[in-house]
Amino acid sequence: MSDCVSQQPVYRNEWKYYISLWEGELLKKRLLPFMEIDDHALNGRYTIRSLYFDDYWNSAYEEKIMGVEDRQKWRIRIYNFSDLGMKLERKKKNGSYIHKDSAPLTREEYNRILAGDYGFLLHSPYALCQEFYYECVVKLQRPKVIVDYERTPLTRREGDVRITFDQDVRGGAFDYNIFDPQLPVMGILEPNQMVLEVKFTEMIPAVIKELLPLCGQQFSAISKYTLCYEKVFYRTDMLAGISKSNRRTRR
Repeated sequence: MSDCVSQQPVYRNEWKYYISLWEGELLKKRLLPFMEIDDHALNGRYTIRSLYFDDYWNSAYEEKIMGVEDRQKWRIRIYNFSDLGMKLERKKKNGSYIHKDSAPLTREEYNRILAGDYGFLLHSPYALCQEFYYECVVKLQRPKVIVDYERTPLTRREGDVRITFDQDVRGGAFDYNIFDPQLPVMGILEPNQMVLEVKFTEMIPAVIKELLPLCGQQFSAISKYTLCYEKVFYRTDMLAGISKSNRRTRR
């Protein structure tokens, strides 16, 4: 992981699709001869939990549904409900390209952030933490939504390709004890649906590209944060409606 903000960030391609669970299982079987399961996956998968932050104006949400090309989101991410490997992340997105910066956090630091004690961030050795201090103090950025899902990750060194299958996407709010496996959350996706994500830096080997969904119009502007935000806060205004219509799957 990157501990500091990169001086020359490398943006990766990111494609997202809605697919059925059946399509996901079939695609995994087809890809496995050409890819490897991520070493961090236990029995082929792991649980991801992210606490997303947003500012006073809900900029991360509003910019997403309004189609702003160049935007960012902040989150704290853990795996399998453990504080081992916990990290602060900033995800920058420009069209279909992404770049992520990250810095490690301890549980004590996490508790201080939740308590509104941001001063230690300003003195952190990680530039990303110092920038997060600015977001929290000046833009009044606060915890907003928890996003959970089960991820099956496949990798291939050639092209720095990473293909992930995310299912059982769940969202929650108001209770931010992210280490509690019993934290109340609600399902987000339609039944029998998952999210396929394809990330690569340079190119996708032809043998893999031929196995992926072929039609460009199948790409979906999927944001798990936006989906969970709308679900847990019951967004029904006009812009939220537009957002949902843009995310319809092809029938």
